[in-house]
Amino acid sequence: MDKIKTTILQQISHYLEKQLVHIHDPSTLVSDKSPQTTKEVIDSLNLNLETPKELALGDYAFPCFQLAKVLRKSPNLIAQEIIKSIQIERPITRIEIKGAYLNFFIDKSYLNEKILKKIVKKKEKYGLLKQKKRIMLEYSSPNTNKPLHLGHVRNCTLGDAIATMLEKNGNKVIRACLVNDRGIHICKSMLAYKKWGNNSLPDCKSDFFVGRYYVFFCKEAEKNHELEQEAQKMLQEWEAGNKEIVALWKKMNKWVYKGFNESYKKMDICFHKMYYESKIYKKGKYIVKNGLKKRIFKEENGAIYADLTSFNLPKKVLMRADGTSLYITQDIFLAIEKMKKNKLHASYYVVGSEQNLHFQQLFAILKQLKYKWADKLKHISYGMVYLPDGKMKSREGKVVDADDLVEEIIELAKYEIKLRHKDLSDKAVEKRAKQIGLGALRFYLLKTDLTKDIYFDPKESISFEGETAPYIQYSIARINSIQKKYKELIKKVNKNTKKKSKKILIIHSKKIDFSLFNETENKIIKLLSNYPIIVGDCIKQLKPSLLTRYLLDITQLFNMYYHETQILQSAPNVMEARIYLITSVKQVIKNGLELLHIESPEEM
Repeated sequence: MDKIKTTILQQISHYLEKQLVHIHDPSTLVSDKSPQTTKEVIDSLNLNLETPKELALGDYAFPCFQLAKVLRKSPNLIAQEIIKSIQIERPITRIEIKGAYLNFFIDKSYLNEKILKKIVKKKEKYGLLKQKKRIMLEYSSPNTNKPLHLGHVRNCTLGDAIATMLEKNGNKVIRACLVNDRGIHICKSMLAYKKWGNNSLPDCKSDFFVGRYYVFFCKEAEKNHELEQEAQKMLQEWEAGNKEIVALWKKMNKWVYKGFNESYKKMDICFHKMYYESKIYKKGKYIVKNGLKKRIFKEENGAIYADLTSFNLPKKVLMRADGTSLYITQDIFLAIEKMKKNKLHASYYVVGSEQNLHFQQLFAILKQLKYKWADKLKHISYGMVYLPDGKMKSREGKVVDADDLVEEIIELAKYEIKLRHKDLSDKAVEKRAKQIGLGALRFYLLKTDLTKDIYFDPKESISFEGETAPYIQYSIARINSIQKKYKELIKKVNKNTKKKSKKILIIHSKKIDFSLFNETENKIIKLLSNYPIIVGDCIKQLKPSLLTRYLLDITQLFNMYYHETQILQSAPNVMEARIYLITSVKQVIKNGLELLHIESPEEM
């Protein structure tokens, strides 16, 4: 595949060299800042081939308008000149001009063999990049005044998928979680417990217990506005080290951490590093005060702020007039700490779109502080997630708890499994329900573009039809079933011919006739060849939704093929070719799901 593309591009480069050879200074054709030699002009164009979406448009396409500015000719005329200069030889069968494009058609037998053999040989490594970056990915970032909720589920799912994609493509990913364990919101739940908790112990999941008091505070504060001032005073006393308040804070945080750990385990989420705001906010305050001394920051009415007008951003308060810190205070220190201690190539933050301005200001402040690596920081912003009204009720106010959602989706999966498998053991049902349930939840939350809001319907997500993970997982189960029947068929044939049973399944690629595939099969193979491109785009753009769309496309095409093709009733040589093909389909789908941290049950 790569050799074909290289050969085509080399021939196009030769054509371009001949066109430029009579030009004394080819760089003047591009711009004043362009390279000075013909070779450098060609290299600067970064010539590349595209993959047409339709088979009728060939296997590769070269957009001639890339050369139009350099040669000062129309793209169509350039296409005509190139086609005359290129030597057509196998595996290229023909070249056609379509507007500004040169379309190259490759011998299908040759192409199919190269693609399918590569998939079968590479297996789980097919399509992966060889990267070696050291990246920190921060996600989840909960507050210790309430349990994890629906928004955290999308955050964790997104962070986990991006981390998995980066890791499987060779990067060292440090999965980090910043716990916001101090601040005004935490003091609100503490104050409510102090006033109305009567030193009681948790009578439910411990983080739910703490969350109750936060909700209770909010309701009471609507009737008594002085509670807000009391909470602010408690924060000041906590920062001053009041022993009674610090002891209460430790007790309630311990309850919350226990609940968080249970929730993360249910979602199969883990972290390599845990950062706690309570341990770093003072160091952030030191940086802010030092920045004020150096006149990098300014002071107004006792509050310290960053003037960001040169970045076209509003000013940002870094410390309150009463001396207490904000999220930005510790974020400044933590960004510096991460880069200093971990020698990172990049640092990413998975945080909702409501914090877009916060991160723009954070990165600008770090540039004010003269940190050159500030450009290596990226905010992976995403939209909100909602449930349709009436679908589920939360234990805590109007918030949908993560535990409720995960338990609900797994129960729905159990129900669907039991409908289909009456005799399956409880243990097997439990295992399969978790694979299908968590897979359904993850896929549903990942398939939407990052920037868009999601309206999550648990029943829709678990459906075996439509754009869901179970629909994709079911295609793997179908292929497993066909392979199993094929093995049995081989054993039966061998037994009838009095030969010893052989492991004929899939392995004997030298016997495959790759010219036997029909138009639908050629479409499937073409789509399989695009998988490495999709993986590359996902890594470059940090968008799992590109991969979910691809998996849906390949699954839909396979299912159409499955319903219209009698695989095991084909002639022996055709059957073997088709088994080889569907094994490649299964491998690519499994690979894609694994990049999203979604399991593939052998049976559904």
